[in-house]
Amino acid sequence: MHPSQFAVRSCSSIRSPQSAILYPLLTPRRSDEVAGSLVLIGGGCTADGDALATFVRMCGADEGGRIVGLTTASADPVSSAVAWKQDLAIAGASNVEFPIVDRRARAQQRDVADMVRDAPGIFLGGGDQVQFVATISGSKVGLAIRDAYHAGAIVCGTSAGAAALTEVILAGGEPDDDGAMIDMHIGPGLGLLGFHAMIDTHFAQRRRLQRLFSAVAANPAYMGLGLDEDTGLVVHGHLGAVVGKGGVTFVDGRGVRFDNADAVRQGAQLTLSYLRVGIVGNGFVFNLRERELETLVRAERRPEPTPTV
Repeated sequence: MHPSQFAVRSCSSIRSPQSAILYPLLTPRRSDEVAGSLVLIGGGCTADGDALATFVRMCGADEGGRIVGLTTASADPVSSAVAWKQDLAIAGASNVEFPIVDRRARAQQRDVADMVRDAPGIFLGGGDQVQFVATISGSKVGLAIRDAYHAGAIVCGTSAGAAALTEVILAGGEPDDDGAMIDMHIGPGLGLLGFHAMIDTHFAQRRRLQRLFSAVAANPAYMGLGLDEDTGLVVHGHLGAVVGKGGVTFVDGRGVRFDNADAVRQGAQLTLSYLRVGIVGNGFVFNLRERELETLVRAERRPEPTPTV
């Protein structure tokens, strides 16, 4: 859908018309209805960029609404919290709190969970998505994130914070700093983003297309979403609008007719046929349920004109 076809639509936790996000006027299927929205950012998030600004506006933080952030994925949660608080202030948010949840015991603290559950905006920083999910998933804080999202909160994740929000998370599968290949990890995530999607971040900048191809080849029912840096996929219901500097690559493996994913684990090079790939640019909307640009989905729904004599 082209930006000229957008119309203003408010989410339940948005404080005023000035905080509204642009969405097409479509009604999600009942199974897709969730009161909240997701802002999934591919890392490399700049303080004055459109991706972070969109989150701040959506949760009303530019008008004093509260953001609660978690830097659990970071190797240095305290320093990361300080840096993100400064960036969010530049983006226009003045009411920001970062409780330090660096281990499982703190993720079980009721006061932290209550703080998260009551926040209109929840921010999840980057680092290691496997560490984040292991610490948060199933805890009081993890359940509070889900409760807040279903009640109408805007949940923003960047880099590992975005990758952790899917049903299945992807990590590894590329060389480390010394050139040794890290085994690919595919495991359960927090599950806020459904649609059998897995997210890869820093996508174009770190040339991760091959990694996402491999992950989808091994799990062909899943759809891969590659998020470029400083780029957000803003998801409400089954629709995701792209904002920011880059694009979102989607990889759909349902039509694959041949792959050697099992042999790749023994060192063979990947071979695939009939893999479906596309890119969604800034201002366009992606239908997660149909795995297609919304402008094409809408075109296919239009009834044929009735012939006249």
